[in-house]
Amino acid sequence: MQRPAHILLIEDDTSLATVITDALEAGGYQVTLAQDGNAGFALARKNPYDALLTDFQMPGQDGLDIVLKLHEEKPHLPVILMTAHHSTDVAIQATRRGAWDYLMKPFPLATMLSLIGRAVECSRLAARPVALEREVAEGDSIIGRSPGMQEVYKEIGRVAAKPVTVLIRGETGTGKELVARALMRFSDRLQKPYVTVNCAAIPETLLESELFGHEKGAFTGAEARRIGRFEQADKGTLFLDEIGELSMGTQAKLLRVLQEKTISRVGGRENIEVDVRVIAATHVDLEAAIAAKHFREDLFYRLNVVTLTLPPLRDRREDIPLLAQYFLRRHGEDLQISQPTLQPEALAHLEKQPWPGNVRQLENVLRKALLSARGYPIGIVDLEKNLRAPVGATASTSVPWQKFVTDTVEAASRGEIEDAMKVLHGKIEEEALRHAIELAEGNQAKAARWLGLSLPTMREKLRLHALHPKQEG
Repeated sequence: MQRPAHILLIEDDTSLATVITDALEAGGYQVTLAQDGNAGFALARKNPYDALLTDFQMPGQDGLDIVLKLHEEKPHLPVILMTAHHSTDVAIQATRRGAWDYLMKPFPLATMLSLIGRAVECSRLAARPVALEREVAEGDSIIGRSPGMQEVYKEIGRVAAKPVTVLIRGETGTGKELVARALMRFSDRLQKPYVTVNCAAIPETLLESELFGHEKGAFTGAEARRIGRFEQADKGTLFLDEIGELSMGTQAKLLRVLQEKTISRVGGRENIEVDVRVIAATHVDLEAAIAAKHFREDLFYRLNVVTLTLPPLRDRREDIPLLAQYFLRRHGEDLQISQPTLQPEALAHLEKQPWPGNVRQLENVLRKALLSARGYPIGIVDLEKNLRAPVGATASTSVPWQKFVTDTVEAASRGEIEDAMKVLHGKIEEEALRHAIELAEGNQAKAARWLGLSLPTMREKLRLHALHPKQEG
């Protein structure tokens, strides 16, 4: 039989302390009372408690000091702060210093008991966090020991020191840039420049100048000579990310550079020799792009000297515990959360997910869960908040399209809406915009290109549908 949860109450108001103690004991809790901050802090350090309920202002140490010190010494002890100060500053300071939650006086006893119940559950779950491996890589190392990743490591070892072009393929979020960095790290160009270009993030009108540079006066606004990325990477490595997004014109110029090992600045006549090891990456099906006349076949063969294909996360689920530990530790340090952990059920839940956004999505979900769980053992509820549809999705987006169409037409037949086709077109447009922006990770220029829209039209449609991606593109 499980022992009653033990609550430490620090409250100097005798009458309030009596009311709270009676309510907690009636709820089945064991209560220890301290009537000043110093005594309460000493008890909390010395004895194991399932939760602590402390007043804000009292003799000795105040509640915020207790929160801060106990969070450092006992990070998994839930501390709930009670305060009569109805100030946002107090609420912010409480959570910033590590309070599990806070109560504004006067509060209903039922609210307090509900909060204590959740705190005790978190505290007891902290005693049985999932055991994750401690030895994980640091920095920008690649994480994973699955058979698929072992093959990737072997291929990196075979080609890293070879002076050949490498094409890295894989879905968005699989870690292509990390592989590019590993190829550079294990090459003989480690001490030479390493330059990266995200081909999808630079407007087409500027990309040629970005890659090859320009001379003064080459075009309006070219007030000085610019050294392009190829020259910057001379004797080193140039990583061209999202190379499948290049226009046909830029592809032709890139092909010439790869063949002749020379570049010409925009507006210049001089051919400049460059010694650059090119690593390219894409999530695009280049064979399909070639068939659709969107990608040059001759450039494909120039890039495709060696191909590394990264497996999606759904095909390497055995790596999820290791990845989870790595992201929890890294973001825990950034967020000043000590020893963050996962409930066993939460880890099992992660391993069952489809992960369309791959490793990048897993990292994002865990970082958000760390914040919502306040660093305590992350549970399924904390994960589900961040595994749902993207922010901004309306309830109707989860309704199957056939039902949505049926409901809309039937509503029109009842006279509830006047133009069913306009409603349907609007919803289809909204979903197309939302999905394109999600795939483009907020880059409006890239999403507009996919949808065949000009950037001003794309921005206007996003405004009309109240979609606000994080990047302007």
